[in-house]
Amino acid sequence: MTAYYFWFGIFIFVFYLVATDDSVAYAVTLVSKIVRFQYEKIKWWLLHNPANPIVKWLMWRNALRMAKELAKEFDK
Repeated sequence: MTAYYFWFGIFIFVFYLVATDDSVAYAVTLVSKIVRFQYEKIKWWLLHNPANPIVKWLMWRNALRMAKELAKEFDK
């Protein structure tokens, strides 16, 4: 239960600083944007990294589908 009070105290302290000082509010906004950007960057890297076996399989499957479509077009 003490941990809850500790985190609650930190939250209240940060909220007090944000409410009283504009530069702290701006800094909190910038930090939240940086955290969001880092999250999006890591998410994009995990979903598009060719070293990831799942992504490699998806790329192989798309290439195979496109090759079949092109083969059909060339046969016509």
